[in-house]
Amino acid sequence: MNNVTCQPLNDEIVSFDSEELILVDVNDVEIGHLHKDKCHNGDGLLHRAFSLFIFNDEGEVLIQRRSAQKRLWPLYWANSCCSHPRWGEDMEEAVRRRLYQELGMHTDPVFLYKFIYQVQFEDQGAEHELCWVYIGRSSDPVRANPNEISEWKYVSPSKLDDQLKHSPQRFSPWIKLEWETMQRHHRHQLEAL
Repeated sequence: MNNVTCQPLNDEIVSFDSEELILVDVNDVEIGHLHKDKCHNGDGLLHRAFSLFIFNDEGEVLIQRRSAQKRLWPLYWANSCCSHPRWGEDMEEAVRRRLYQELGMHTDPVFLYKFIYQVQFEDQGAEHELCWVYIGRSSDPVRANPNEISEWKYVSPSKLDDQLKHSPQRFSPWIKLEWETMQRHHRHQLEAL
């Protein structure tokens, strides 16, 4: 499918610097909460996050190009949906909420694994996240929120492999890390989906 921009579900602002994110230690134990903007300042403070990969009925994966308004990695291609649970919010509730807010879609997320990463983006700040990685299937139409997403497309897993290999500079660091781990250690769960 070609890159698509579409009529959004709405253009609601769904991401705020003042959101209270969940600070965690390396064992994913909650140790407090802090505004999102402060979590991403400097080298970043370790906080809980998630990444979701949505697959359609043809086995293609949905990728999105992040909005130009994003502080970190604007206009980079990333996985279907990624964000943070808010203070006091259950992780799967957060995954479902954000998928609907960004893409107007629903899924039953399937948890794969967690990992910690820290990556600096120029002088704008850093991601320092303990990220829970999920997959899901959806046949809902995509209704992208333009405040979060500038473009989206479905691609075959082999095409995503090829794009990550030949144009890695176009992609966020987390999709590269997550996709490699998924292909290497979770292929049977992807095939079962």
